[in-house]
Amino acid sequence: MTADVDRHELRQIIAGLSEGVILVEPDQTISYANEAALQMHGAASLDELGSDVDAYRGWFALRYRNNRAPEHYPIERVVAGESFHDVVVEVRRADRPDIEFVHSLRSLVATDRAGKPSCLALIIKDVSDQFDAEERFEKTFNANPAPAVITRLSDLRHVKVNVGFLEMTGHVRDAVIGRSVYDVDILAGARNRDLAISRLNEGGTIPQMEACLDLPDGGSRFVIVAGQPIEMGDEPCMLFTFADLELRRKAETALRQSEERFAKAFRLTPVPTVLARLDSFTVTGINEAFTRVFGHGEDAVVGRSPAETGLWVTALARDRFEEAVRRTGFVPGQEVCLRHQDGSELDCLASAERVEIGEETFALLVLQDITDRKRGERELYEAIEAVMADTSWFSRGLIEKLANLRHPSDGDGDGTSPTLTVRERQILNLICSGLDDDAIAKRLGLSRNTVRNHGAALYRKLGVHRRAEAVIWGRENGFPFQSAST
Repeated sequence: MTADVDRHELRQIIAGLSEGVILVEPDQTISYANEAALQMHGAASLDELGSDVDAYRGWFALRYRNNRAPEHYPIERVVAGESFHDVVVEVRRADRPDIEFVHSLRSLVATDRAGKPSCLALIIKDVSDQFDAEERFEKTFNANPAPAVITRLSDLRHVKVNVGFLEMTGHVRDAVIGRSVYDVDILAGARNRDLAISRLNEGGTIPQMEACLDLPDGGSRFVIVAGQPIEMGDEPCMLFTFADLELRRKAETALRQSEERFAKAFRLTPVPTVLARLDSFTVTGINEAFTRVFGHGEDAVVGRSPAETGLWVTALARDRFEEAVRRTGFVPGQEVCLRHQDGSELDCLASAERVEIGEETFALLVLQDITDRKRGERELYEAIEAVMADTSWFSRGLIEKLANLRHPSDGDGDGTSPTLTVRERQILNLICSGLDDDAIAKRLGLSRNTVRNHGAALYRKLGVHRRAEAVIWGRENGFPFQSAST
């Protein structure tokens, strides 16, 4: 009678507990379960747990977290008087597989004065939410492409590693899990290793720092490593994340080599070349050819705009050129007039193209000095005009060659000759015969002004501005076609 009273009082005590409690008798009968225990099994009554241990096994399927089915259920181990704690199992109802829980179990074995078991209890804590969160973390951790390792702080051993870390280093999972932070040294070659080790021992945040990991094939890999304290269950851990620097280092090396090649070509090219910022056209570099042609040294040009250096003779031409570069990104050879350091003016052919160097945008200007060529052209044209003042003794073939030098055919004409009056034809014929205005006036019995007026009308129709050009046109079109006495 006393034992029954004590058991009744015990049930009252455990009825309101948040932990689940199942009382089992030595004969394996399940005598009681509080409301929390029923809820943790998806059961509405004690009958749904089963009348005894065998019935419980029939109602519920258990699996340890390592996916191993238990040889003996924890409730059987309680009946056997075994003491255990923190046993984690997954529990699923056989009749309703959609109902699943994760339980953390411990046993309670109370004995009487004689040392015989008098109260056997299975204490249950529902950790489903915790393990759901851990499972989500596990999936996210493994799927994250960023390399990562989790190290337990109590013994500094690696407990998790993701695929990203294995692919980056070439390690296999079993060679990392369970090894200490010094065996698989993830802080090897760290720029501030002493600080990292100190923070790791303290469980504090490890700031980003460069490191050089030793690889299993004997090579090494440059990375950025950082550590963030986390908890897995109730276990303090450190989450190490890595950023692979190999691709960045290769890109930086390629960029540096490219910039070195550009700088060498820029410096050695025989044509004056200028590098300027696109937004302001502030000069950032000139080559030796620029100094040789224009006389300006780096100290007088670099850091200043072309407007400040007075390189351009005409500000309007400079503004138009710079605007064209900004707008289109490319300006082919354009004839411009630039100023030498001594104040003399040079005819130049200016080209520019927008270029990207690093993360900045520049304009690369190529300035070709064509002063000698332009001077030669002008001298040739002046000579042609001078000799054409009197062309009566030139052969028609020579006149045509001189005309092509002065006005090369562009093939755009439509082949239509202007309509000339009889008087205009007479005057053009006499011009091509080498007569001046006075001689023409006398020959045709006209005043000098009348001849000049007819000549002006003739020039307009022919599209010429000088007597020499009229002679060229006339020679090309069969003048003189009759004797000068006509």
